[in-house]
Amino acid sequence: MPNLPNSETFTASRWTKGNLFFPVRIIVTPQHVSRVKSRLLGSNEESIALGKVASVQISTGVIWSNIRIDSSGGTDPITSHGHRKADALRIRELIESYQAEQRK
Repeated sequence: MPNLPNSETFTASRWTKGNLFFPVRIIVTPQHVSRVKSRLLGSNEESIALGKVASVQISTGVIWSNIRIDSSGGTDPITSHGHRKADALRIRELIESYQAEQRK
């Protein structure tokens, strides 16, 4: 997925389970937040519109953080593990700031 204007991409560490060859990427734009998991042939992508994000949970371990983004629309949450704490906090900050802009 190409970088869109005003988007930020956060890649999970390859040192965490399930991320060795194809690490998960979280992409935050002013319109939506996406979780992209590449595969040998293709990729899986989950997306939640920013207006439908109900909450962002960050669980911090010794080294890595887990992030869970819940939807108010009843869909499954976006979950990802193996992110740096600073990246997880930045994801939450971006989502909250984009939501505040939409409410204006």
